[in-house]
Amino acid sequence: MNPSEASQHCTDVLDAVSNAVITERETLRTILSGVLAKGNVLLEDVPGTGKTLTAQSMATALGLSFSRVQFTPDLLPSDVTGTDVFNERSREFEFNRGPLFSNVVLADEINRASPKTQAALLEAMEEEQVTVNGRTHQLPEPFVVIATQNPVEDGQGTFPLPEAQKDRFLVKTSLGYPEEEGELELLERRADRNRRHPSAERQLDATDLQTIQSLVERVEVDRDVMSYITDLTRATRSDARTQVGVSPRGTQRLFETTRTRALLEGREYVVPDDVKAVVRPVVSHRLVLTADARVEETTRAEVVEDILSEVSVPTVKRKA
Repeated sequence: MNPSEASQHCTDVLDAVSNAVITERETLRTILSGVLAKGNVLLEDVPGTGKTLTAQSMATALGLSFSRVQFTPDLLPSDVTGTDVFNERSREFEFNRGPLFSNVVLADEINRASPKTQAALLEAMEEEQVTVNGRTHQLPEPFVVIATQNPVEDGQGTFPLPEAQKDRFLVKTSLGYPEEEGELELLERRADRNRRHPSAERQLDATDLQTIQSLVERVEVDRDVMSYITDLTRATRSDARTQVGVSPRGTQRLFETTRTRALLEGREYVVPDDVKAVVRPVVSHRLVLTADARVEETTRAEVVEDILSEVSVPTVKRKA
């Protein structure tokens, strides 16, 4: 498979998901970029915008196994990772796998789970493994967590994600409300429940996805573009409005996502526009604003936009 073929396969996946989910195509490209870069995705949006359907449709189009975990305050870590169960017949303990043992795991309303349960995800998200009773169990490959949270419920019954866990999410995006035409289509589907509505069809399988992920690793990045990436992330650390800027891990994640963007475009090399296209969903959620900035109602998005306008963009010439 070459980059052009990989790009076409990705286009087919996006078409399939767009057939089932009414949302901006750019949002779906961001989610797919996260998957191709072997990262995790955080969807933050109000209820009823199609977050669950989007995650399930993406898994279907990619030909991956899917599981959904509804996070609640009383959810235990073992409910997610699995637990050892005593087998009466063999007189031995056997590991009973939890819902994390799927290719795509939807962590629905992750901010409703206790910090202890949220922490149980950290090892899975970073190491693609879980440890139960001192034994390590590898998760299936490929593996991605797509988590959702409701931004308007930050009070009773919710536990905001710690910064360490936010940093484990490669990209953060939102579906937003559909355009008028899209919302009208939703009503048309609702008006005729007996008619079979469009759904995502399988376009790839796990092996195909892993092949495309390996192609991402071969996408070339000019040193000037690397400098552009580091200039952007380092600027977040020196900005007076940020208490904590992008970590070195975040710089690497921006680099990885930039390469996936180039591959989605069918190229074997990165251009500065690829960086601009992914910097917002990769960088914004990693920033911690100062108290003064929060009082002045400054947003993370505004900080990123200002930095993008201030950092000089390199001119990269593709070698023949």
